[in-house]
Amino acid sequence: QVQLVESGGGLVQAGGSLRLSCVASGRTFSRYVMGWFRQAPGKEREFVAALSWSGSHTYYSASVKGRFTISRDNAKNTTYLQMNSLKLKDAAVYYCAAGDRPISDLPSQYDYWGQGTQVTVAS
Repeated sequence: QVQLVESGGGLVQAGGSLRLSCVASGRTFSRYVMGWFRQAPGKEREFVAALSWSGSHTYYSASVKGRFTISRDNAKNTTYLQMNSLKLKDAAVYYCAAGDRPISDLPSQYDYWGQGTQVTVAS
């Protein structure tokens, strides 16, 4: 079992930056692919970014590529999502997820989820 806790969300002006963190506890963190997803009100959960267990492979949605960066520190059991040049459409609840399968943009490929952290972008 893996427990995930996100933090770092908040209110930011459009064009600003935020860094989300996801701390894992439980089973060996370093073996898991880590992903970030988001869900806006009335919309389906959307893939944002994913990172292989080693950190050597990354995968981004087209909507965030070039603005967001996913990273991990296995010594700290933590995954990060650095979000720059935030846009109004980036506002959502952001979820961290862990999976024991190849890197993927599908929510079904992830076994563990955090409770989410709210990101609000103001104009």
